[in-house]
Amino acid sequence: MEYVIDGARIGSLEEFLREFSRVVIPCYSPPLSSSLDAFNDILRGGFGTPEEGFTLRWVNSAASRANLGYAETARVLERRIETCHPENVDRVRKELALARSGQGPTVFDWLVEIIRVHGPGGSEAEDNVRLILE
Repeated sequence: MEYVIDGARIGSLEEFLREFSRVVIPCYSPPLSSSLDAFNDILRGGFGTPEEGFTLRWVNSAASRANLGYAETARVLERRIETCHPENVDRVRKELALARSGQGPTVFDWLVEIIRVHGPGGSEAEDNVRLILE
């Protein structure tokens, strides 16, 4: 099974998760909002995704890479500081400082990394999720 998400429809983390929900798990309600943990769980299977795994083709991924860059990463981290456990605040502040200076992984990088964990060579490769960036 192959699913195609359109990077031209994605301008934020929330828009990525809505697009992923719309395409891959349309019967899952409510759609994913901003939880990377929930996204990771869905890639493990059991939420309407094929048990044998699937291919995720991300077209217009260059648009997503730009839209999910450092500005979006800083926005997400600013929100995370408000809700994270107090023991994590210092770490998130350091990540935020990096993002504001145009360094470190971006939201796009986070998403790609999470997906690749569930595919060939990843620590959860048995989920058999293949990512194709176009």
